[in-house]
Amino acid sequence: MENRIHIVSFNIPYPPDYGGVIDVYYKIKALYEKNVEIILHCFEYGREQTDELNKLCYKVHYYNRPKSFFYALKSLPFIVATRNSKDLKNNLLEDNYPIIFEGLHSTYFIPELILNNRNIIVRTHNIEHNYYRGLAKAETNILKKIFYNIESKKLKSYESILRLVKHIAAISPKDKEYFSYKYGHTVLIPAFHSHDDVEIKSGKGEYVLFQGDLSVSDNVKSVLFLINEVFNSLNVPFIIAGKNPNKRIFSAINSNQNIKLIANPDEFQMNELLANAHVNILTTFHSSGVKLKLLSALYRGRHCLVNNLMAENTGLEGLCHFASDASEFKSQLKNLFNISFDIDEIDHRKGILNNLFNINRNAEKLIEIIFQK
Repeated sequence: MENRIHIVSFNIPYPPDYGGVIDVYYKIKALYEKNVEIILHCFEYGREQTDELNKLCYKVHYYNRPKSFFYALKSLPFIVATRNSKDLKNNLLEDNYPIIFEGLHSTYFIPELILNNRNIIVRTHNIEHNYYRGLAKAETNILKKIFYNIESKKLKSYESILRLVKHIAAISPKDKEYFSYKYGHTVLIPAFHSHDDVEIKSGKGEYVLFQGDLSVSDNVKSVLFLINEVFNSLNVPFIIAGKNPNKRIFSAINSNQNIKLIANPDEFQMNELLANAHVNILTTFHSSGVKLKLLSALYRGRHCLVNNLMAENTGLEGLCHFASDASEFKSQLKNLFNISFDIDEIDHRKGILNNLFNINRNAEKLIEIIFQK
C-alpha cells in the first residue's frame, strides 16, 4: 500500500491528556484525515488499551514495557532499553512501509531496520538529555536525582543513533537548530494539537490559572515557587489544576485562602478553567521542545504570563508576558489584572497561531517526507 505507514509510540496515545501523547494522538488523527493508513505500535505504560485508536488506525499493536531496575544497569538509556520487544521488531520487518518513531524512547531497533533501506523518521519531542538533566535539577528525591542524571548522560551518548535515519522531525525551532547542526536531515514539524481555531473570551476573568501534570517534578517545583514566593502576599485568586497532584502541593496551600487546587479535571472542566481565567501563568525550570500546555493557554485563555524558559525560541514569544523572578511575577500580575483582553489581541493571536501551528499544513509537510522517494 502506497499510503500505509508504521508509527511506534512510547505510550498509548489515548486519552490525549499530557504533552507527548497529545502530539502523537493528533498527528495520527491528522494523517488519518489525509487518508494515510496507520499501523500503530504502543508500549503499555500506566495506560489502558482502547478501542478509540481503532477508529483512526488500520491496526493497533500493544507491547508490554518491563520496568525492572535491572534495565537501569544497562548501558542503554532506561527509556530505550525498556522498549525492546521482539514482537515489535518482527511486526516492523513484515513489510517495507515507512516508520515514524516517536521520541528516542522507541528507537531500539533502528540499527536492524536500516539494513533494508527503510524510510525511518524520528519525531523528537525534546532534546532528551537536556530534558532529563532538567528533571534531575528539579527533583528532591536523591535516588531519582541520581537516576535522572545517569539517564541524561546515557541519552546524550545514545542520541547519535539519529545519524542513521533519513529524517528527524523536530518539534520546535530551537530543537531544529540543534539537531540540524549535529546530524543534518532535520525538518521542523510543529506540535500537533486539539485546537481547530483560537477561541478566547474577550473582557476580564476572575482568577489566575496554572495547569499541568502535577506529579511531574518540574511542575511541582513551579507550583511550589508560585505558592510560596508569588501568591504568598498577593491578594489574587489562584487556581492550580492538573493530574495527580503531589502531596507537597496539598501541604503548601493549606494556609492560603486565595489558592484552590482542582485535581484531575476532565477535558470540559479544564477548557472552562482556561477560558474563564484572566491570566494563565506557566513557569518551568528547564526548556524543552514546545510545552503543549502553553499552546492550550494561548488558544483558549486570555493573558499568558510565563518565564523565559517556557517560551524562548518557540515563535510564541510575542504572545506572552514575561517575568523572571517572584517580584516581577507579582508586578506583572497586578498590572495584567487591570487590563481587559480585547478583540485586537485575539486577532493577533489568531494570526500567529494559525500560521505556526496549522495542523493541515503541517500534516502535509510530514506526509511529504514520509513518502519521499
